[in-house]
Amino acid sequence: MVLCPNKKEMNNMQISNLESIPGTKIIKHLGMVQGNTVRAKHVGRDILAGLKNIVGGELHAYTELLTESRQQSTDRMIAQATAMGANAVLNVRFSTSSVSAGASEIYVYGTAVVVQVE
Repeated sequence: MVLCPNKKEMNNMQISNLESIPGTKIIKHLGMVQGNTVRAKHVGRDILAGLKNIVGGELHAYTELLTESRQQSTDRMIAQATAMGANAVLNVRFSTSSVSAGASEIYVYGTAVVVQVE
C-alpha cells in the first residue's frame, strides 16, 4: 500500500492522456501505476434515483458518487507515481466494472515517468 504524499507533491504531478507532454522530454520511464476504488450504491441515493427515473433528468447523487470515485482512484495513482519518483503520469486511462449487484469499481492507470522541460 502506498501512503498518500502531501497535497503539494500531488499538485505538482502532471497528468495526461497523451503519450507525451508537448514541450517536455521523457528522461526516465518508471513503469505502470494504478489506482482504484470500489463503491456501493447508497439506499437513500437509490430511492432518489428511482424517483428521478420517473420524471427524467440527471441523477445528481450518482454523478457525485462517480466523481468522488474517480478522484479517489486518481489520487491513489498519483500517490503511487510520487512514491516511485515520477513527476508525470502519461497515457492515463479510466475503466469501470461491476463487482457485484450494486457495487462498481473505478480503475485508473497510466505510465509513470520523469519529464523535463525542453
